Amino acid sequence: MEALPGVQEAKVNFAAEKLTVEGTVTVSEIEKAGAFENLKVLQGNERSDDLPVWRRTKWLRVGAAALLVTAGWISHLLYGESHGLTVLLFLSSMVIGGYAMFWQGFKNLTRLIFDMKTLMTIAIIGAAIIGEWGEGALVVVLFAISEALESYSMDRARRSIRSLIHKSPKEAIVIRHGSEVSVPVEDVGVGERIIIRPGEKIPLDGVVTDGYSTVNEAAITGESIPAGKEQGDSLFAGTLNKEGVLTAEVTKLVKDTTLAKIIHLVEEAQGEKAPAQQFIDRFAAYYTPVIMLLAFMVMTGPPLLAGAPWEQWIYLGLATLVVGCPCALVISTPVAIVTAIGNSARQGVLIKGGVYLEEAGRINSLAFDKTGTLTKGFPEVTDVIPFNPVSRSDLLNYIYSLEKHSTHPLAKTLAAYAASSGCEGIGCEVSEAEAIAGRGVSAKVNGEFIYLSNPSYVDKYYQDIFSPAVKNQVEDLEKQGKTVILAGKPGRLLGLVALRDDVRKEAGDSLKKLKQLGIKQIIMLTGDQPFTAEAVGKKAGVTKVEAGLLPEEKLNKIKELKEEGKIVAMVGDGINDAPAMAQADLGIAMGGGGTDTALETADIALMGDELHKLPYLVYLSRKTLKIIKQNIAFSIGLKVMALLLVPFGLLTLWIAILADMGATLLVTFNSLRLIKNKRNLL
Repeated sequence: MEALPGVQEAKVNFAAEKLTVEGTVTVSEIEKAGAFENLKVLQGNERSDDLPVWRRTKWLRVGAAALLVTAGWISHLLYGESHGLTVLLFLSSMVIGGYAMFWQGFKNLTRLIFDMKTLMTIAIIGAAIIGEWGEGALVVVLFAISEALESYSMDRARRSIRSLIHKSPKEAIVIRHGSEVSVPVEDVGVGERIIIRPGEKIPLDGVVTDGYSTVNEAAITGESIPAGKEQGDSLFAGTLNKEGVLTAEVTKLVKDTTLAKIIHLVEEAQGEKAPAQQFIDRFAAYYTPVIMLLAFMVMTGPPLLAGAPWEQWIYLGLATLVVGCPCALVISTPVAIVTAIGNSARQGVLIKGGVYLEEAGRINSLAFDKTGTLTKGFPEVTDVIPFNPVSRSDLLNYIYSLEKHSTHPLAKTLAAYAASSGCEGIGCEVSEAEAIAGRGVSAKVNGEFIYLSNPSYVDKYYQDIFSPAVKNQVEDLEKQGKTVILAGKPGRLLGLVALRDDVRKEAGDSLKKLKQLGIKQIIMLTGDQPFTAEAVGKKAGVTKVEAGLLPEEKLNKIKELKEEGKIVAMVGDGINDAPAMAQADLGIAMGGGGTDTALETADIALMGDELHKLPYLVYLSRKTLKIIKQNIAFSIGLKVMALLLVPFGLLTLWIAILADMGATLLVTFNSLRLIKNKRNLL
């Protein structure tokens, strides 16, 4: 591709069946370039036709070659191998079944590239030269079947991502000039209003402006339990409207939807080479020349050194080339990786590459953020306690004034609670507002300095006003698992407010399963107070609690764990925990139903915000690693067993190709076992 005039760069992602070309070259020039067999270029919004296996060119060619080789063997029995009809049938079978392989093999030879097609080309031509037409033709057919099976296995592995692509409808019902019109999704702009009726898939990301319904968001989160949707709620393309009619305002173009982003990330992830695959590629680069050298030594060694028959040992050398073909070895890793990543995406676990899939299988320590990760992330105000002479309404007005513009979950809850109590900063003029990470917020209200902060900050900087009575009151609330916020001004405290964020219902069971998987160290890192953190940690089932941490201190705790030799994963929301997640060996974000932040900041995103997907992730990763090791053992073991027949003169082309094909079949079907992995396997 890069040799074409006008092409600046070309990249191939075999796992995603995607070719990316940058430059001024035309589609027809790309298709005619000859770099790929039967290459068809589709526009970004086009979808390929999923033909049945038996109708695809590769399988039709294999079928024709198999019929010809069968006819050739019948002719061989009737007229002999050297008869013209027999040779013609075998030769026809070779050409139809192997012309693509021969063409690539010859090109590789001219460029001194030695791969499996080079080995097979030399072996088959050699078999024909020494008159072994029947076995040569059979090798071609069996190799073609093996290649077709490889193609089928990768196609099966890709089905999960293809199913995501087909979840998104091609058209949307748009309200234009007061009328409802059906429009291709590519032509719908941001800000336009669309209508989604019961039973229809949502075509684009948007926000509900009218109506109520429930929506099955399995395409995004992996969960089939419908979520209620009303005015102001977000909708995702590809999800299914169940009950009512919804009107929504489009917030993203079709190319930018959450589903499109997931598909793109999964395709890129499937194309990334995992460490195991990189090792296999490096190994294969040396393995193939070694096999060629070994075959040459088998052909020439015994005849030259011991006077053995040339024809017999040339035949054995050709069989060595065939059995040494690294087909199974080459696909031992990618089929497993592509299958696992695609399957996990359907379950709502977005893995950004094979390297992260492998890392998830190796972790032995987990660090969790508290708010929104181990807890629901929706704190509720439980106590409002003003200190004389401040009234309850005055305290809430101060709180609203300081927190109304903050995006922190606790701040939003406090502001909403104050507003619902009729206290929306009435009579408060706010200036010089300042947020201090991990400590709180301060501002001038009506010219007077007011702050909201956690008890440890107040105890450190305002000890003189933090009386023993207030300390005891704070400790009692924290022992109940509540988070306490103190309001004050120079010289005295104004009051306190307490909130509680309940532990997720699945947290205890999920952490128990993680411990059963051998992850014994599960730590909670939080900026909350020790009493509150301990109460939450005990309920969730963590093994250790680190409380009162600032964002940089969370990062340092991750560093300490790694220095102890631990392989650490950090689980958080992908926003406040970004530094710690980046420092960890693996960053896992709770996706919040498909937030852009989670998709962009983490190595792995749990799209449904559900902790029970963590044991599934670890189990799937470990099973994938186990299957990759089995595949490598199968592919090398069968070849070694076949090569051990060489010194005894027992290796035939039949045995060689059957060993190669057998290894390929074992590797393929072993990898495809990952398709059946479901989230509830544990």
